[in-house]
Amino acid sequence: MARTANVFARVEPELKEQAESVLDQLGIPMSNAVGMFLRQIVLQKGIPFEMKLPRTAPLTYGSLTKEQFDKEIEKGMSDVKAGRVYSSDAIEARQDLRDIYEYIAYELLVPETVAGQWLHCSER
Repeated sequence: MARTANVFARVEPELKEQAESVLDQLGIPMSNAVGMFLRQIVLQKGIPFEMKLPRTAPLTYGSLTKEQFDKEIEKGMSDVKAGRVYSSDAIEARQDLRDIYEYIAYELLVPETVAGQWLHCSER
């Protein structure tokens, strides 16, 4: 078995729960996600994504006037009419995508030794 090292990080409980929820939907254990993040730091010799403030804040219902709210609803209805929507079947098919992701991640992109290490890590 490959050697492993422990990583301890303090994060806000809500952030951890939200991240676990997303990772669960993707079928990726937290330890694998941390390992992937660290591997990308090494490969890219830096943080593997841009770090910048968003240009605009997300919309919240309370921040909209009635006219702005109506405009947002109209945009949503236009998306529905134009077919820019996802069926419940498509959402449920995400499990199939997770299976494909795992195959690619573990069998095609990751060398045997690393894949074995990740598998051992997820079994703990």
